Amino acid sequence: CRCCAEGRRHSSILYSILRSEERAVPPARPEPRGCPCGSRRRVALRSPQVACKAASAVLVKTLRFVQNVPCFQELPLEEQLLLVRSCWAPLLLLGLAQDRVHLETVESAEPSMLQRILTARQQGEQPPPRAPAPGRPQHGPHLPSAGDIQAIKGFLAKCWSLDISTKEYAYLKGTVLFNPDLPGLQCTQYIEGLQREAQQALNEHVRLIHRGDEARFAKLNVVLSLLRSINANVVAELFFRPIIGAVNMDDMLLEMLCAKL
Repeated sequence: CRCCAEGRRHSSILYSILRSEERAVPPARPEPRGCPCGSRRRVALRSPQVACKAASAVLVKTLRFVQNVPCFQELPLEEQLLLVRSCWAPLLLLGLAQDRVHLETVESAEPSMLQRILTARQQGEQPPPRAPAPGRPQHGPHLPSAGDIQAIKGFLAKCWSLDISTKEYAYLKGTVLFNPDLPGLQCTQYIEGLQREAQQALNEHVRLIHRGDEARFAKLNVVLSLLRSINANVVAELFFRPIIGAVNMDDMLLEMLCAKL
């Protein structure tokens, strides 16, 4: 396909930068450390409608950013869908960080396993089935735990502590979007070149703007490593399920990608 042609100069990312105002936000206060089992508590958004509306707006803005990258538009539709389906969650989180969206959560009313066992015994019922071991697939919705939410909040706090600029966010998004390691891609070399260009552009920008901070480029790549530890199912359950129910993100992304946002 034409997107795999050698020698093509990939310069579109440099001119596809979202412009948004950055508002000063006080540093997040560290949460008190408690029992490690607390990370398994189930939590929910304090104001789900407000947070979900903000996340939906960021998702639309993110997909608009993706669609405005000419190199992305030149890819076959199947390649575009593969890329977007694999990276919509980290791109959304980068957008939430860029727009300074804060998360306020509360513990859900879901009873613990011990509470359910004791309640079942008092009522003469069979105890509930044991939860699957870590690493085994679970059926049904992936309810966010306190640990899941803390990972997202930690990522946001890291971004805000670095005071990432609009251009840096754009280059980070380009690095995330153009992932050549996805199975099923046909234009692997082309996509790998785009990712390499995004990283080079980020490095050059950092060296030009932050000459006194030699470690900044590495710090920005730490942000990307934090993204890899956040489950996309958790993001979908947290921001979209409370409002629109059991949404199929693949279907929604396809509809949004094919629409003129």
